[in-house]
Amino acid sequence: MVIFTRYGTSIHTVHHDMNLPLSHYFIFTGHNSYLIGNQLSSDCSDVPIIQALERGVRVIELDIWPNSAKNDVDVLHGRTLTTPVQLIKCLKSIKAHAFVASEYPVVITLEDHLTTELQAKVAKMITETFGDMLFTPETESLAEFPSPESLKKKIIISTKPPKEYLKAKEAKAGGNGSQKENDSAAEAWGGEIPSFKSRSTADFKEDLEEEVEEEEDIQDDHCAPEYRNLIAIHAGKGKGGLDDWLRVDPDKVRRLSLSEQELEKAAKTHGPQIVRFTQRNILRVYPKGIRFDSSNYNPLIGWMHGAQMVAFNMQGYGRSLWVMQGMFKSNGGCGYVKKPEILMKNESIFDPRVKLPVKVTLKVTVYMGEGWYFDFKHTHFDAYSPPDFYTRVGIAGVPADTIMKRTKAIEDNWIPAWNEEFEFPLTVPELALLRIEVHEYDMSEKDDFGGQTCLPISELRKGIRAVPLHSQKGDKYKSVKLLMSFDFV
Repeated sequence: MVIFTRYGTSIHTVHHDMNLPLSHYFIFTGHNSYLIGNQLSSDCSDVPIIQALERGVRVIELDIWPNSAKNDVDVLHGRTLTTPVQLIKCLKSIKAHAFVASEYPVVITLEDHLTTELQAKVAKMITETFGDMLFTPETESLAEFPSPESLKKKIIISTKPPKEYLKAKEAKAGGNGSQKENDSAAEAWGGEIPSFKSRSTADFKEDLEEEVEEEEDIQDDHCAPEYRNLIAIHAGKGKGGLDDWLRVDPDKVRRLSLSEQELEKAAKTHGPQIVRFTQRNILRVYPKGIRFDSSNYNPLIGWMHGAQMVAFNMQGYGRSLWVMQGMFKSNGGCGYVKKPEILMKNESIFDPRVKLPVKVTLKVTVYMGEGWYFDFKHTHFDAYSPPDFYTRVGIAGVPADTIMKRTKAIEDNWIPAWNEEFEFPLTVPELALLRIEVHEYDMSEKDDFGGQTCLPISELRKGIRAVPLHSQKGDKYKSVKLLMSFDFV
């Protein structure tokens, strides 16, 4: 039996320039980082926060609320049945695990629903927990974001200058619990990634009517000054519409948060403006409120517009999350990936909707695979015969580059040999990722999952490679690998 030992698909050290402002990087970002499961009734815990940090996630989101006695602070998904966890427990776990996977800064985004008194208590908790690890800006607003290199082993706080507590109490209760995601019937390993082009105007209108608004307008009057002084990355939409939200201030930088469908809608009319905004400022994109099952969306919609913080539910699995994990295999897995120059040009602002000429063609040959015999029970795929494996290979990228292809199924073989070549013309290879999946064909039932990985095109190396595959949750199998070759023409 052949054992593949060579693996050299990508560079395993930090090799991007890390001395540019934070706005020049895609940042590995979590959404509702404290939830173990779904968005409505699962437990809140520090465990998923620890797991995310150990995977290299650099942005942790905490929703902070008064506890039942109104004398302390809990973390929970407000107006739902989620069980709370104490804020101090989350902060201590962040401190202990923040720099296990990467030395580059961890941003804590706070969704604040607190009284002024509790804000002061949070300020004390944060200051005492993190001490010298905490980055506190010298001025109230930054003229430019500092670099990841200058912020190594630092904790950064990002939130809106706090709103009045009474307003939060009076805000409408969140969400219609009867709404369901159509994706729930998708295959066991997660539905196919939604197309950037497939949404209608009616879809956007329906989404916006159902949206649980996470980013309410700000009132600055009631705020503990010691709490305000901790905020390094200021967030908020302001009072105007989209043009005002995307206004670039030459004297200060900020963070804007948009839901996935707000971004999709804005991209139809303001695509280049969004790209220009993200050259200096930070854009955070978060899942729409009706994703109760903690599913995710197509991250390329954010990345192709320069969004640095594409916030994902890390506790689930599915193809969108595999693409997210694949992107942050780049740059040594440090959680910061330098945005391609195409997104940073001032003279000709990139428009993701304009089809560009082909820049390079990626040739991928899938030779054979092995390792399932060792990593799976021998009856896992079929009780009576060896499995019938096939491989799906394709591109996640701008709409013009996105495609999936597949090999034939090889019957009754634990070591399938396909020997099939595929070509992928790429117009924006800088934003493209190679998607690889293996499934076992089942004529009578749903095909079984046999492994997946996602690799940034920018880090692929020419030649024959043994490519390790991962589970649905992104854990690398001990033995399962594909023998493949990559070439650029």
